[in-house]
Amino acid sequence: MNMENIKLKLQIFLKKLSIWTVILWLVGWAVAYLVVLPPINPQSLEFWAFFLPALIIPLLVIFQALAFKGGFKKGKSLWPIIVAIIGAAVFFGGMLIASPVFSAKSYASRIAITNASFETDVREVDFSNLPLLDKDSSRKVGDRVVGQIPELVSQFNVSDEYSLINYHGQIIRVTPLEHNGLYKYFSNSEGTYGYVTVDTTTGEARLVKTSSPIKYLPSAYYFHNLTRHVQIHYPFDILGDASFELDEEGNPYWVIQSIGYGWVNLKPRVKGVIVVDAMSGKMNKYKAGEVPAWVDNVYDANLVIEEINSWGLYQGGYMNSKFAQKNVIQTTTGYTYLTQDDDVYMYTGITSVAIDESNIGFVYVNLRTHEAQYFAVPGAEEYSAMDSAIGSVQEKNYTSTFPLLINLKGRPTYLLSLKDSGGLVKMYAFVDVRDYQKVYVSDASYGIEYAAANYLKMINGDDVPPVPSSDQHGVITVSDLTSVVINGNTVYYLLAEDGGKYELYVTVDVSTVPFIKKGDRLEVSYYSEEGLNRITEVKILKPEINENNAEQGE
Repeated sequence: MNMENIKLKLQIFLKKLSIWTVILWLVGWAVAYLVVLPPINPQSLEFWAFFLPALIIPLLVIFQALAFKGGFKKGKSLWPIIVAIIGAAVFFGGMLIASPVFSAKSYASRIAITNASFETDVREVDFSNLPLLDKDSSRKVGDRVVGQIPELVSQFNVSDEYSLINYHGQIIRVTPLEHNGLYKYFSNSEGTYGYVTVDTTTGEARLVKTSSPIKYLPSAYYFHNLTRHVQIHYPFDILGDASFELDEEGNPYWVIQSIGYGWVNLKPRVKGVIVVDAMSGKMNKYKAGEVPAWVDNVYDANLVIEEINSWGLYQGGYMNSKFAQKNVIQTTTGYTYLTQDDDVYMYTGITSVAIDESNIGFVYVNLRTHEAQYFAVPGAEEYSAMDSAIGSVQEKNYTSTFPLLINLKGRPTYLLSLKDSGGLVKMYAFVDVRDYQKVYVSDASYGIEYAAANYLKMINGDDVPPVPSSDQHGVITVSDLTSVVINGNTVYYLLAEDGGKYELYVTVDVSTVPFIKKGDRLEVSYYSEEGLNRITEVKILKPEINENNAEQGE
């Protein structure tokens, strides 16, 4: 066999090998696509990371085969490299042009922020409707509700979602039950039991069983997986943050952002949302600005923070943001949520880029409409207020929630909750925004209005009554109890077997108080006032064991 025949057979073999390599690669790529499901959208970096190798590798195989058999004419074999260089130049050139270096003004206008008056545009605080429990405390209350039903605990997990929504005028956090692993997903493939709600004002938690099981969840598998389900039906959309919410009838939905970019993964914006029925999987897509009124979380707080920082940094251009820094401002390192007019607002402070401990103002952003207001209220930076509140009771080693900025009798005021090592709210603190050394701290068991009234007395220079001392301790057995809501706080009235009458605020221990029932033995600390024993600390004791009954049981 001469060399010509060997070369010819080798060329035929390589040609067949190249064809089969390309076919197998494309089949493997198609399977990988169904697994990964990247958005088919050139604005997404995932698109290029997935589709570019799928295109380049087969082309390289073909080019190699053609080059081997002399398919390229002299001087033209470099054209794939030239095309790659041009493509890279366009990609990185676009990245540069779309960056703040050349597009500072477009970055500064990502969010439209209007000036407003704190005294007139922020309503005076309503203590009956405030998110006093943060996500961590809400989680403890919600998890305990499910923990009391063993058959649910063994099958499902409580999701860490705990979305904050305005539901029938009440500020609640809501989260679904999730699947607890692949095996239990198969045994509960019809879906999970329902969801948990926590009233962030009263501390009341409820486990709600839905009319049909919740099928579409992040923890579900295959085509019940939430992201997979949405991406298959909307393959060209770049999916953003997902929020679990309820409509006015209490039906569970997922609200998922549809994201657009100014260039590949640069300058993200919310184009709209995809609303998914968590039970049936039915979906509706809405443009931003046309979203149903019951949806609260169209804009993700982290994205809004990024937009506000762009507004503060680039109003004077890119060079000014780096060098002169004239009028350059930024957000503080935290944020929290408030509600007004049936909508949820994100709040954050605004400070200068120089390192200091003061704010020059605050921004409120409506997370449904994207409307933003700036309040020029100079004062203490939030973390300074937190340190001031903690320092007032430093011997207790409490931690502080991020402050709520409230209008208290026309005065900008920080309201904070102080929590123990278990994450339970133990005290409330009021801190003057303009002078963070003016602090009033009160035990949560006395109620928030008690603390607010005494704080105002302190601000006005009036005499502040001493905080009652919980110098009495004992063990009681509950013979009867009832609960009422007073000024937004759930209060329990207990009758002990010895005839003693006790008042117990849910905020004394939100993970324990709602679960007290008749017959429970309680270890309590309290003080006496106006004929009532006001409990400030409580612990449920294990039932006493009757030794005779125990022996009979054996």
